[in-house]
Amino acid sequence: MRSIWKGAISFGLVTIPVKLYSATEQKDVSFHQVHRDDGGRIRYKRVCTMDGEEVPYADIAKGYELATGEMVVLTDEDFEGLPLSTSRRIDVLQFAPAEQIDPIYFAKSYYLEPDAQGAKPYVLLRNALESSGQVAVVKVALRQRESLATLRVRDGVFVLETMLWPDEIRKPDFEFLEEDIEVRAQELKMAESLITTMESDFDPTEYHDTYREALQEVIEAKVAGKEVIAPPEGEEEAGPAVDLMAALRASVEAAKRERDGEAAKPKKAASKAAAAKSTASKDTKEKEAAPKRKTRKSA
Repeated sequence: MRSIWKGAISFGLVTIPVKLYSATEQKDVSFHQVHRDDGGRIRYKRVCTMDGEEVPYADIAKGYELATGEMVVLTDEDFEGLPLSTSRRIDVLQFAPAEQIDPIYFAKSYYLEPDAQGAKPYVLLRNALESSGQVAVVKVALRQRESLATLRVRDGVFVLETMLWPDEIRKPDFEFLEEDIEVRAQELKMAESLITTMESDFDPTEYHDTYREALQEVIEAKVAGKEVIAPPEGEEEAGPAVDLMAALRASVEAAKRERDGEAAKPKKAASKAAAAKSTASKDTKEKEAAPKRKTRKSA
């Protein structure tokens, strides 16, 4: 990995120099826009809508459009006076229980690696934070944007998770929230039973991106000049349930069958192995018990 930022964690009077790395990466299959006939790449030009002329990058500025449609043009000098921190510090503001921070605030995750001289205070703060069971709420400036963030520990490394500001979280203003929708006790009990039936420990390695895998197979087939075989169609999506209780009951039964089937697989394999072992043992005993034939001497 290549670091994308260098700075320091500021914790009281302690300064811990660190490097910042992206902790995640998208695995999407990327495409270029091309000319269908010859595969040539499509290029775009920066053209001014006022005079139709192509504009060099050096002459491009940032503009803020008003509600009236007028444009306010901002220069580099306008941005220089703004209170955006350039100290490259991750300032610890407070410590708080992780469960108090709604995951909707989280934007992007980064790993923090200590510089050689910062290893000991890094480990000290990491161990103290881990034993406290809390996260550090910090403020940091990245990519010309000031953000709140949290510091937590994952696999022995600090993870910096930038956060959205409160006014960036949309309010779910939906009409059904104002309706008086009645849920019967038996329906609630059946829904809870379905949740219990489908409950298990989360293992992210059990899931994979089937669309991306199928798309990659199509690309590889194209490269090899083979016929592209369409993947099998999935089951049709069911429409809204007419009888909610019947749908819940059927869902519970299906989940139980699936769970019992998965639990039976290893048992089935074990029983087969035991049966094979028993058969082999039986054959051996029969051979040992069988009378030995006498060999005839030739005259």
